[in-house]
Formats: sequence, structure tokens, C-alpha cells
Amino acid sequence: MNDTSSIPAAAAATRRRFVTVTGAAAALALTGALTGTGGASAASGARVDRRPLFTLGVASGDPLPDAVVLWTRLAPEPLAPFGGMDRATVPVRWEVSENESFRGVVRRGTAHARPEYAHTVHVDVRGLRPWRPYWYRFRVGSQISPVGRTRTAPAPGDRLSSMTLAFASCQAWFEGFYTAHADLAGREHDVVLFLGDYIYEFGADKGIRPGSADPHAMRETVTLDDYRERYALYKLDPDLQAAHASAPWVVTMDDHEVVDNWADEAHPSAPPAQFLVRRANGFRAYWEHMPLRMAQAPDGPDMPLHRRLRYGTLAEFSILDTRQYRSDQAMGDGTKPPNPESLDPARTMTGDRQERWLLDGLASSDARWNVLGQQTAMARLDTVAGTGVGVPMDTWDGYEGSRRRILGGAHERGVRNLVSLGGDLHRSVASDLKLDFEDPRSPTVGSEFVGTSITSGMDGMDHDEGGLTLLAENPHIRFHNFQRGYVSCRITREEWTADYRVADRVTTPGGRMSTRARLVVEDGRPGIQTA
Repeated sequence: MNDTSSIPAAAAATRRRFVTVTGAAAALALTGALTGTGGASAASGARVDRRPLFTLGVASGDPLPDAVVLWTRLAPEPLAPFGGMDRATVPVRWEVSENESFRGVVRRGTAHARPEYAHTVHVDVRGLRPWRPYWYRFRVGSQISPVGRTRTAPAPGDRLSSMTLAFASCQAWFEGFYTAHADLAGREHDVVLFLGDYIYEFGADKGIRPGSADPHAMRETVTLDDYRERYALYKLDPDLQAAHASAPWVVTMDDHEVVDNWADEAHPSAPPAQFLVRRANGFRAYWEHMPLRMAQAPDGPDMPLHRRLRYGTLAEFSILDTRQYRSDQAMGDGTKPPNPESLDPARTMTGDRQERWLLDGLASSDARWNVLGQQTAMARLDTVAGTGVGVPMDTWDGYEGSRRRILGGAHERGVRNLVSLGGDLHRSVASDLKLDFEDPRSPTVGSEFVGTSITSGMDGMDHDEGGLTLLAENPHIRFHNFQRGYVSCRITREEWTADYRVADRVTTPGGRMSTRARLVVEDGRPGIQTA
């Protein structure tokens, strides 16, 4: 099953405002925000085949029992407008095989890389067999892409005994090397969840990587061309390409795919009408560069990103969007004590329709594990030492009504084995999810694993002062670490095991990865235990 709810009425109103913008917003669109500019002349088309085309690798995503999305982009000059391509449509052949040698090709066809989509290709391959590994590749003329490995989901009623997944987030290119992605690629996960901040919109301000001072890295992304160029910069990384080629990815965005801490139609960088143009640009480039179906393609500043993916009767994944429909951050954002605004039950993190979609889906699920793939921490994060309380207004702490409705609603509905996966914090935090975080004796209704960043925040350390405060002030937090990495999980019918994989360094190449902690949740027993 792969379903979404309808777009809320507010979003429809947003679209009407978007298509009638004038003044500064219209000027932004005319300077390349909504359609790319530049590229080689049509007369040079004959040279395209002689230049490397598959410079940004391949990817797959959103596996179903009989289908998977395949992705690539033609970009002989990745950081040039249009990736150096002519403004012409290019036929791209694709193949899917049951073996890496491609002697058992089971599906093949021709897609079209179109200039209006930056010559990206999204192929929704159907007619595959459930719970099978497959290999895929693309071809243009005599050029053949790298080979990717993917895997379909099990049949809906399959009593799957085990599966593996990894989840990650926050990969600021200029703050470190993708050591964690290289490690992730070598562990052959069945699926990878990427939970936001795939790119960063602001210009590089640290020279960690060669090329960090290049104009391509230093420019803030505003126009569609800017965002496309930023994705190309990130996707040039060979370790990120290897991670994409190793398994299907299921993705959702957070804030930096558009601009830091945006909320619905609001951001202090621009008036709403102008911000919606920028949001449309970010959404368009995001969809172009991710292995997503046409069902997730944006319509201007609206994109139906929340969806549900099922792995037999073992696990059901509800992939959330906590940016597009949320209320603006309480009290002007930042870290504040709980306040009348953050406690206002009318405020929402997900929007009303997505919230109902989530709770209805959880209520009807017969899966052993019910998983929320979302952007940030649901657990309370008191960041102030001593008697005072200060919580971040950008996490679920700033949306107490939403958190209570979802955790309380799951508890009332008897949802089995609720597990939240999140990112955003640039630190690893594993927590028990409480019905009432004010009362340590309150029932534990679920478990949460928040992963650290791939690179954002640079090397880090085992514990910083902020992490020690989190452990001291929040008795529901069971584990903390402040290094870079990702989380590798094995799920069986009896338990969920999460390995927190961390790097000793990311600011220089050749960092070493290790398992900092192995944490377990037992079937029918919510809460984190140490293996």
C-alpha cells in the first residue's frame, strides 16, 4: 500500500495565492526560479554522447511488493546550468535484472530525460516479484550507468521473519566527508530511510572539503537553478552515490531543502508570496533529484510527501511531513520554557488531515512494528540544567497538542510497538516515549531512536555539555552521543535492534566507523534497553 491523504483546503488556497503572485515574487520567477536557464546550444548536441553522462550516479526508492522507482540524471557538467545538457529530450534505456551480470533481465524500457526536469529520469518499474533483490542500470548510446542494487517489499500478508534498515539525516557537504555513507553502503540494508536535510541551502562557511570556497558551494540557494546545482554538488560525492546504489531509499524532507526552520507558508526571509516561490523551487528540485513517484511530484509550492509503506506483517512505515502543514514556531522559535503558545492544543505539527491519516492508519494496522519516519525528536528535550525548563520550539516540544494527540491516540487505539525514527538534532538520542513527559511514572507508549547527522556539526565528541544536560534533565532519555554517523537496524518479530554507528572523525578523509551502542526494544514491551 502506498497512500496519501488529500491536500488540505489551506494548501489549495496557498496554490491560488502562488499562481497570482506579483512584484518581487514574479521577478524572482522570471530570473530562473521556476524554469532553468542556460545550457549548451542545440548545435552542440552531437558531443553529448562523448561526455560522461551518469556523473551523479543512480538510485532507487519507495519499494512496493511489485514495483520500485529507479532514478538517474544526465549531467556531463554537473555544476553548469542544465548540467551541461542541451535543451533537448534524450531517450534513456533502462534494464532490471535478477542478477548483477544482467543475464537475467526481467524488465526493460525507454524513459525520456527532459530538460524541464533537469534531465532527471524517474522510472516506476512494475511487474516485479515481492521481496526480491534486483539490479538495474541505464544506457544512453554506448554509455552505461553504474549498476544499482534494489529490493522490492514483501507481499502484504507475508509473515516476514526479519528485515534490515538504516536511517540517516543532515549531511552538510561542507562540514565533513561522507564516511558514514561509505559504511552504510557496505552493510547491505533492505531499505534506507533519509529523514531530512539532504542539502543545506546556505552557503558554505567552513573549508572542510576541497572546493568549499567555490562559488557553487558559497551561494545561497533561492532560484530553481540554485537548488538544482546544490543537489548536483552533493550527489557528486562517491560515498553518497554508493549508499544510494546499495539499497532502495525512502525519503522525506526537513527544513534545509528549502530554508532553515521554515513552517508552512512562513519564513522571516521573505513575505509569504515571495517565500512560496522559493518553496516551489526547493520542492521541484527535491523531487527531481529523489527516487520518488509521480504521486509525490509537486504542484507549485504543494507536495504530497506523506505516505505509507508496508513490509508484510512485520512492519508498517508512516512517512511524515512535519514542515508543510505545521503552525509557525511558538514564541518566535528558539529554546523557551513551555508556554501558552507551545501548549495551545489548536496548534499542529502535521496539519489536521495528516494527523487523522496517521491515527487512522495506525488504528487499522496489523503490523508487528508500527514505525514513524519523521524529521525530529518527539521526546521532550529539556536543555536547561537545574530547576528551569527550556525546550526547543522547532521540535515536537513546541507542538504539545500534536504530540499528545498522536501518542495518546496511539495508546488509546492499542497500537502495537510504536517506534519513532527521527533526525535533525545532530546528535544521537534514544528515548522512551511517555504519555505525559511531566510525570516520569506516566506510561511508556513507544520508543524513539533519533539519529545523529552524517556530517553536520563536524567531528563532535562522545558527550558535549548539552548532551550531559539532556541526560541529567530528561529521565526518559536512555542514550546520547554527539559524534557523526547513522543508525543500522535489524527488525525481527521478537525485537528491534538499533546499532548506533559513529565516526571517529569526518573533517578529514579515512575516518573509522564503529558501533557506539546497541539498543533493543522487545515486542510488546515499549521502551529502550541496552543489548
